Amino acid sequence: MILTVFRSRLRLGVEAEYRPLAVAMSELAHTMEGFVDEAFFAAPNGDRVTIVRFADRASHDAWARHPAHREAQRRGRDEFYESYEISIAEVVAERHFSADQFPR
Repeated sequence: MILTVFRSRLRLGVEAEYRPLAVAMSELAHTMEGFVDEAFFAAPNGDRVTIVRFADRASHDAWARHPAHREAQRRGRDEFYESYEISIAEVVAERHFSADQFPR
């Protein structure tokens, strides 16, 4: 599995214009072969983190090269982001816990 952590800060005053593009990219990612899931978090200080998982590197790379995603990346740099960093990693181990699996 490939894990992408996208950490960003938006420029002031762009949220209303940025939001529809972010929603469209999320919807598109969900349709990509090999998409596993995504999660988004925002901190009060303006930091934003999106975590996206794809089943394998080929699926991840297809998403990275998708023309609509490439255009959104360009717009992000030109119009929306004050800063961002992207970390991509191969998941080498995973563990899951759910309280309902271990009744008291």
